[in-house]
Amino acid sequence: MHFLLLLAVFSQSLERLDTWREAQVFAIQPNLHHVQGIDTEGNFLWISSVDAKAGKGFLSKVDTPSGRLLAQVEVQQGKRIHPGGITLDGDSIWIPVAEYDRDGPTTIERRNKNTLALESSFEVDDHIGCIAASKTFLIGGSWSSRTLYQWTKSGQQLLKAPNPITTSWQDLKMDGGLLMGSGQITRQQGAVEWVSIPDFQPVRRILTSATDRNLSYAHEGMTYRNGKLYFLPEDFPSRLFVFEAR
Repeated sequence: MHFLLLLAVFSQSLERLDTWREAQVFAIQPNLHHVQGIDTEGNFLWISSVDAKAGKGFLSKVDTPSGRLLAQVEVQQGKRIHPGGITLDGDSIWIPVAEYDRDGPTTIERRNKNTLALESSFEVDDHIGCIAASKTFLIGGSWSSRTLYQWTKSGQQLLKAPNPITTSWQDLKMDGGLLMGSGQITRQQGAVEWVSIPDFQPVRRILTSATDRNLSYAHEGMTYRNGKLYFLPEDFPSRLFVFEAR
């Protein structure tokens, strides 16, 4: 789709997070270093993060009412220290672990959501920065999601296509038959966007403003559950922001 036409489609369905109600804010206790992605279910929050100086990537499970750390595992493999945006899939959680290189390879890991133990994995010859799961397939985004991939859950590539959306998506989720992506436009402004599959054409867009630390809510972790948007944009001390439509 031509860029100007794409903007016109988005402008017809433009929303702003400012019109939503900030329902809850949770302080997250552990030092996550640099937050990457999130997903949530019930009172649990799963977070991927990276400590680049130490060369370690983490998957953490946190209790949301208290912000207390319940479990944490290291996910790095040699130079692959950079976990990306994550997604829940039944009793599993998908997490890409890549080299800190926009063109480097990635291991796509499937881990148990309760124990965080590794269940299976497959390799991708690109930096995969975020991943979403439907009932039958996976969709991943490269560095800043400039390229989008579709795979079977065993790792067979079904599709590779340029992303027509210019927002630098950092976290992906599925919402029914639509793909959701969130990321920054500028440091203070970001967007959550819904696109069709497999052509990735725009359907809905919510522009996000910034926290009181002048960081876009869509800076890093995002998920969408039961009509609520969840954001974890900040490094330590991290806060989970929950918004619901008025």
